[in-house]
Amino acid sequence: MELPVIGQASGCSSSGCGGSSDQLAHLPAHIREKVHNHPCYSEEAHHHYARMHAAVAPACNIQCHYCNRKYDCANESRPGVVSELLTPDQAVRKILAVAANIPQMTVLGIAGPGDPLANPERTFETFRQLSEKAPDIKLCVSTNGLALPGLVERLCEYNIDHVTITINCIDPEVGAKIYPWIFWNNRRVKGRKAAEILIEQQQKGLEMLSARGVLVKVNSVMIPGVNDHHLEAVSKAVKARGAFLHNVMPLIAEPGHGTFFGLMGQRGPTHDELQTLQDKCAGDMAMMRHCRQCRADAVGMLGEDRGGDFTLDKVEAMEIDYAAAMQRRAEVQAAIEANREAQRKKTGETLVALSSLKRQKKGPRPVLMAVATSGGGIINQHFGHAREFLIYEASSTDVRFIGHRKTDLYCTGGDSCGEAETKLQKTLRALAGCEAVLCAKIGFEPWEQLERAGIQPNGEHAMEPIEEALAAVYAEMVAKGLPEREMTAVPYRASA
Repeated sequence: MELPVIGQASGCSSSGCGGSSDQLAHLPAHIREKVHNHPCYSEEAHHHYARMHAAVAPACNIQCHYCNRKYDCANESRPGVVSELLTPDQAVRKILAVAANIPQMTVLGIAGPGDPLANPERTFETFRQLSEKAPDIKLCVSTNGLALPGLVERLCEYNIDHVTITINCIDPEVGAKIYPWIFWNNRRVKGRKAAEILIEQQQKGLEMLSARGVLVKVNSVMIPGVNDHHLEAVSKAVKARGAFLHNVMPLIAEPGHGTFFGLMGQRGPTHDELQTLQDKCAGDMAMMRHCRQCRADAVGMLGEDRGGDFTLDKVEAMEIDYAAAMQRRAEVQAAIEANREAQRKKTGETLVALSSLKRQKKGPRPVLMAVATSGGGIINQHFGHAREFLIYEASSTDVRFIGHRKTDLYCTGGDSCGEAETKLQKTLRALAGCEAVLCAKIGFEPWEQLERAGIQPNGEHAMEPIEEALAAVYAEMVAKGLPEREMTAVPYRASA
């Protein structure tokens, strides 16, 4: 069967499209099976599968200095932002429409725009209907954890076995700098006391979920000068209580978003700062690096937003035969799995050949490379059409995913191409530290500019699996002799 065209998605994986090093290999088989096609919990899977967030939970029971919830907003891509707030009935109809039209959508999550567990009736009514009408869709919830312990049993009633908790600290002194207040027992609690209550509830909820076999991912926002020094301790603590995946995300701090941190000039981390902290935390547990900090109404592959295709008025005009859609979904997902297996085998053969480099007396140094992809685990995007690049580190050991770097669309056609030079400069800044960029196609002007910046453009591996192509390019670079490289470029800021 021919795979459906996947839109402007992108994703990547430290285990790649077949995986030079499966980050979840240490987990029991039944857990690996749970995350096998979950794009948020498996880095490899998010090359191939889509997710949807249902915006049914408007209220929140805490205030965070990095959060500003915005409604009816289509121009920002970050947590807490939605274009349409839905009732449970509206959400279910929209979810069925998305699942029928995007058959690779495997996961429905409720993540806001407030906190799902501060809106329990709306959240659980949505889950109740979906468990009956769409049993093939995984159900997930993301929460700050304040109300979690009292609702663990209800979560388990609906077979929700993937829960994300945002835990930014385990020290109340640190927490008081992040959370100005919480709403607890019908009153507002502030300062250190608020942080103490929140931390206690988060840790208790995490333990309760783990005891029931629920997979827990912990999100942590890295805030330089506030909790960055503290997140290694957080990683150790949540692993000890049963979390299996840690997602350290950069603070989004642009003043235009209207958050307290943004308006007060709190900066986000640089790419190097984020990567260094992620590497330190990864020593204690599996580290998620492919997070896109999605909107609360996100639709499609990670890195894309197809919400505009499924507004309420458009959904109302659709005729949905979900029984027939389930059959097509099964066929498409079976084809995806066959494609994944083929990519895995091919990439594995290439990486075995690459491993011969380790036998050299002095192994060659690693190299950072960027990839332009629109999904599917292959190099299939024009350089000028990329909104972000995936960054990998190739070495004689393996090909390791590092993260993603957003940039402006270089070429959109028409009058906008008059701004191409400025946008290209921003792209070059985003690619600082990389020595090669692999894409499906690239124009003469950006090719020339990349070479001047010390970045080798490469369009020879179009439609090839990402890790296989990176390994081949790295082997060619080693054969030609890798020069010593001084990192003098301006650091890329992750929150930009």
